[in-house]
Amino acid sequence: MLNIAVVGSGRGSNFQAILTAMQQGNVPGARICLVVSNNSGAGILEIARTNALPAVHLSQTQFPDEQAFAAGMVNLLHEHGADFIVLAGYMKRVPREVVRAFRDRMVNIHPALLPKHGGKGMYGLHVHEAVIAARERLSGATVHYVDEEYDHGRIVLQRSVPVFAEDTPETLAARVLEAEHALYPDAIRQLAALHAAEVVR
Repeated sequence: MLNIAVVGSGRGSNFQAILTAMQQGNVPGARICLVVSNNSGAGILEIARTNALPAVHLSQTQFPDEQAFAAGMVNLLHEHGADFIVLAGYMKRVPREVVRAFRDRMVNIHPALLPKHGGKGMYGLHVHEAVIAARERLSGATVHYVDEEYDHGRIVLQRSVPVFAEDTPETLAARVLEAEHALYPDAIRQLAALHAAEVVR
């Protein structure tokens, strides 16, 4: 069983999509063991509590420095038995120590077809503005492993959507988000299957 910690900052729509897929039996071999947010009022924590899942507010402001924060995050993840991290709208950079501790065991979802339109500053509507400005005919979502660089780790899965001439960043964002909600559970299903195969070996 793949024990997943979900880490996010906002309303948690991708987390909800993942959780719903799990509850419907569409992501076998995976379970949510912990939900973490740097925002005490985040919707992602509310969803977790409603579903009787461990929900923890963890922010760097609670620690004297980034090193202590990173150690606190790693300890929390280990305490809950997490062996994989899923970032779902986490708006902070993951500390390097956490990346190292979960090397090849942490994924993120990005609202574009990486390697295009990724990197520092490419988040939220900024991504969709860049896609439209580049006159792309396709956009979409990418699930990728997390390393020390923004949006740089190897790609797990992608799903594309069309970009229409009349699109605004907002309309494109809505279409991409719908793709994200289908893509992320699919990617986790694939990762859980890989984990199960490794355990058998």
